[in-house]
Amino acid sequence: MKKIILSIFTLACLVACKNEGKDSDKTEIKEKDNVETIAANERDEQWQYLFDGENAEGWRGFNEKNAEGLPEGWVVENGTLKSLGKGGDIGGDIVYGEEKFENFELYLEWKISQEGNSGVFYHVVEDEAYDSPYYAAPEYQIIDQKGFPQELKPWQSIGADYGMYDPEYDEDNLKEVGEWNTTRIRFTQDKVTYWLNGQKTVEFEPWSEEWEQRKKEGKWKDFPDYGTAKSGLIGLQDHGSYTWFRNIKIKKL
Repeated sequence: MKKIILSIFTLACLVACKNEGKDSDKTEIKEKDNVETIAANERDEQWQYLFDGENAEGWRGFNEKNAEGLPEGWVVENGTLKSLGKGGDIGGDIVYGEEKFENFELYLEWKISQEGNSGVFYHVVEDEAYDSPYYAAPEYQIIDQKGFPQELKPWQSIGADYGMYDPEYDEDNLKEVGEWNTTRIRFTQDKVTYWLNGQKTVEFEPWSEEWEQRKKEGKWKDFPDYGTAKSGLIGLQDHGSYTWFRNIKIKKL
C-alpha cells in the first residue's frame, strides 16, 4: 500500500511540474508578445498619415502647384479618397504636394471597380514637360486582374513595377473586385520591394545595370527622365475607373 501511495504522490508531482512548465512557457510567450507589441507601437509612431479619412489636406492635381484642394474627379467619401473615373492616360492624377520623399515605406489600402485600372506613383516630379506622373515616376500597378477587358502583359499586371518588373502572385488568392487590398512599397537606394496583401510581388535594385537595360529596351525607352529622380512626391492615378484609397501612411527610412 505504501508503494502505491508513493507512486501516486510521485505521479502527481510530475504532472504538477509539467503543468508548471507549460504555464511558465505561456508566460514567456505572453511577455515576448507584449515586447513585440510595444516595439510595433513604437515603430508606428514613425508613420506619417497622408490621408486621415476626413479631409484631403495636402492633395491636389498633378502639375497644379497653385491649386488648392482636390481637382474635379476626386472626392472624400465615407473615409476614403475616391477617384470618380474621369481621368485617363493623361490627366486626372493627384499628388500629395506637401513633402517629397526619398527612402521610405508606404502603406495604403485600396479597392477598385470592375474592369478598373489605377496605380500608385512615387518620386513624382512636376514639370510642364511631363503630361503625366509616369513620364518620370515609377508606378505600382493596381488593376482588376481577373476582369480587365483586354489581355494583360505581365508588366501590366497587379502588383507590378509597371513597364519594368513582372510581379509574382497567385491569381487564385486575389481578392474579388470591391474587396479591400493592402499595398506596401519599400524604397531604398539598395533595394525596392512591393507587396500585395502581405505577399511580395516585386523586388529589384534601382539604377542597377539590369534596371538600366530594362528601361532602355522596354516601355520607357523614349522617356529619358523615367525613374531618374532620387526623391519626389507620392501620387495616385485616375485611369478612368472608380478607385477607393484609405489609411495612406508613410515613414522615412
